[in-house]
Amino acid sequence: MAKVIFYEDKNFMGRSYECTSDCSDMSSYMSRCHSCRVESGCWMVYDRPNFMGNQYFIRRGEYPDYMSLWGWGNNCIRSCRMIPMYRGNYRMKIYERDNFMGQMMELNDDCDSIMDRYHWSGGCHSCHVMDGHWLMYEHPHYRGRMWYFRPGEYRNFRDYGNLNYMSARRIMDSWY
Repeated sequence: MAKVIFYEDKNFMGRSYECTSDCSDMSSYMSRCHSCRVESGCWMVYDRPNFMGNQYFIRRGEYPDYMSLWGWGNNCIRSCRMIPMYRGNYRMKIYERDNFMGQMMELNDDCDSIMDRYHWSGGCHSCHVMDGHWLMYEHPHYRGRMWYFRPGEYRNFRDYGNLNYMSARRIMDSWY
């Protein structure tokens, strides 16, 4: 079972809230959250309620001062989503343009640079995740802002950071 403990202050100080599933708004449990400890599982954390705003992937480990690590400034964790454990094949179709238009390529493994691998200077503009859970990044080599994609169709990225993604990584069980 996945489990994360959130703390009001840096360095695991102040009140805490233990979470074992998605939480769309932590404000009813604590007024702020500035550190966390992941005991098991993988999670996406967000700086706004309802899984909105900046997001960051966390896995087993300690995050005593994540704001300086992630460059969030004065923002703090406001919601979190548990990423289910997955052990099957990974498969995602990526498209050069919105609405599944332009060239299409199928990913079964990590891609550190969509631009280098497929010569798409503008990156990926839509995708269809068939199998597995993926992180997509705004820059090559898994840098910049990231977004979590679970199985489903994503015709455009206006609701997903409004980014043109340049690299993609599978969320693997070996990360747990």
